[in-house]
Amino acid sequence: MKSQLVAESAEQRTFIVVLDMGEEAFSALTAFAADHDIGSASLTAIGAFERATVGWFDFEKTEYRRIPVLEQCEVLSAIGDIAQGDDGKPSLHVHAVLGLADGTTRGGHLLNGHVRPTLEVTLVETPGHLRRRTRPELGIALIDLDA
Repeated sequence: MKSQLVAESAEQRTFIVVLDMGEEAFSALTAFAADHDIGSASLTAIGAFERATVGWFDFEKTEYRRIPVLEQCEVLSAIGDIAQGDDGKPSLHVHAVLGLADGTTRGGHLLNGHVRPTLEVTLVETPGHLRRRTRPELGIALIDLDA
């Protein structure tokens, strides 16, 4: 992974983060946020994965239904946010649309993605501090603006 701070003001930093082939995107971006003390941010990304898993949230089971994509795919769009989780660490939430060779797509909550050949991410810190809290009745953590 390579990164560059491309803009900075009193309240926000903007980074360009380029992931290398073979890196797992979700864990790499989570580690980047922790290493750079990023408590709240928005992000966008494009690139490609050799394989990935997205998820569709099943409210009845309160869990993500895993949708494996076991082929090279384009990251047509990935958008998300970072907030501080219940454990005090960065909590990443990303949705992705993945394009397949036949022109169809798969999309959902990004659970993992193995980069090939690159993933180019723009990460913008947001002023203020966002907190993500687990909602036991749903089985997921959501941003809590009252926290």
